Amino acid sequence: MFSINIYLKLAIIAVCLVGGAVLASIYGFWYAFPFFLVGVLLLVSYIMLGTVQSAAQIMQSMDMAGAEKRLNLTLTPRLLYPANRAYFYMLKGTIAQNDKNPDEAERYLQLARSTKLPSDNERAMVNIQLANMQANRGNWTFAQKLFREVKDLKITEPQIKEQVDQFRKALKNRGSIKAAQRGGQGGAMMQQSKKRRRPKMR
Repeated sequence: MFSINIYLKLAIIAVCLVGGAVLASIYGFWYAFPFFLVGVLLLVSYIMLGTVQSAAQIMQSMDMAGAEKRLNLTLTPRLLYPANRAYFYMLKGTIAQNDKNPDEAERYLQLARSTKLPSDNERAMVNIQLANMQANRGNWTFAQKLFREVKDLKITEPQIKEQVDQFRKALKNRGSIKAAQRGGQGGAMMQQSKKRRRPKMR
C-alpha cells in the first residue's frame, strides 16, 4: 500500500494550507483552491489513518522504540478509522508487553478487542494475547473464556494458528502448570522461613 512519509506529509499540509492562504489573500480564493484541496485531503487522511501503517513497518524490524515514537505522532486514536484505531491499540499493547508492562498491555488490548477489528485473524491474535496474560496470572477461568471465543473464528494465518495450538496444549497441561506455580511460591516461602529462623550471629 502506497504511503507518504509522515514528516513529508505534515510539511506538504503546512505548505499547502499556508501557501493557499497567501494566494487567496493576494489573487483570490480560486487561485488558492488547488492548494487548499490538497492540504485538506492530506490533513483528513492524517487524522483518520494516523501513523499506524508506518509504525507497523518499523515494528517488523523489532525497533519498538521507533514504532512507539511513530505511533505517538498520531493526532488522537479516537478520530482514527475503526480498523486503524484497532491496530493502533494492538501495536501499543504489543509495545507495552515488550516493555514488561502487563497492566498497560492488557488495557490497550482490551481497547483493541472492543473496537471493530478488521478480520478474525486480528480477533484471534488479541484474544490469545489476553488469554496468555490471564493464564500467567493464574486466572484460568477467564483465559478459557477468551479461548472459547477463538474456536469460533476463521483463522487463516499460520503463525496465529500455531499460537492457538500452543495455548490449547497449555490448557491441557494447566494442572501441572498450577502445581509448578504453587511449588515455586512454596519454595520461595520456605526460603523466607529459613531466613527468619536463622539464629543471630554473636
